[in-house]
Amino acid sequence: MKITLKRLLILLPLLFLTSCFDILDKVNVKADGSGEYSIILNASKSKTRLASISKMETINGKKVPKKSEIESKINEGARIFKGVPGISNVKTSMDFDNYIIKLSCNFKKIENINAGLEQLKAKNILGKMTPTHIYSHNPVKKTFTRNKINTFKSDYDKLSAADKEVFNNAKYISVLQFENRVKSQSNTFYQLSPNKKAMKLEGNILDFIFEKKQVQNNIILQ
Repeated sequence: MKITLKRLLILLPLLFLTSCFDILDKVNVKADGSGEYSIILNASKSKTRLASISKMETINGKKVPKKSEIESKINEGARIFKGVPGISNVKTSMDFDNYIIKLSCNFKKIENINAGLEQLKAKNILGKMTPTHIYSHNPVKKTFTRNKINTFKSDYDKLSAADKEVFNNAKYISVLQFENRVKSQSNTFYQLSPNKKAMKLEGNILDFIFEKKQVQNNIILQ
């Protein structure tokens, strides 16, 4: 989560014209370290407002991106991901009726996703301050880590009141699924499923900006 907050989601600029959107990232990891990754940007709760805004040229002094511009960014991101070693089966979907955008892929090891995000940052699909060393996994030691990311409070404090409103009702959700059961974890903000093979972290984006919740988690698998 970052880029200087005003440019947080270059993949979907329209989200910055509404405060009601969700970011969901999901990782499904097999015992050998391979798996599936997806990220979903969902602004369906604001679709009526966004449909009206999309017909405008500017709002609050900001240029309103056209559908073709958003599609171009998503397609470029998918093309870059396809070229990253270890990443395959890259798919995108763009629902402009409900304003839901998804990118998904398979990976040989979770660090391939880190490399993919680094490539997106290098090509200016993501902002220059976007964290990219997000995950690490050691199948032999059966450890999985969601790495710590920097606080964004100083950037948030520099925003105008109108820009700050964008984050008021925005949510971030992270879902981790494993083939093996979870033996222990270091972050109890993650809810563990009854079968101990999945965990979820959910909160308002402001919770993470002000560090009321942390994404960092050291997980030991059985």
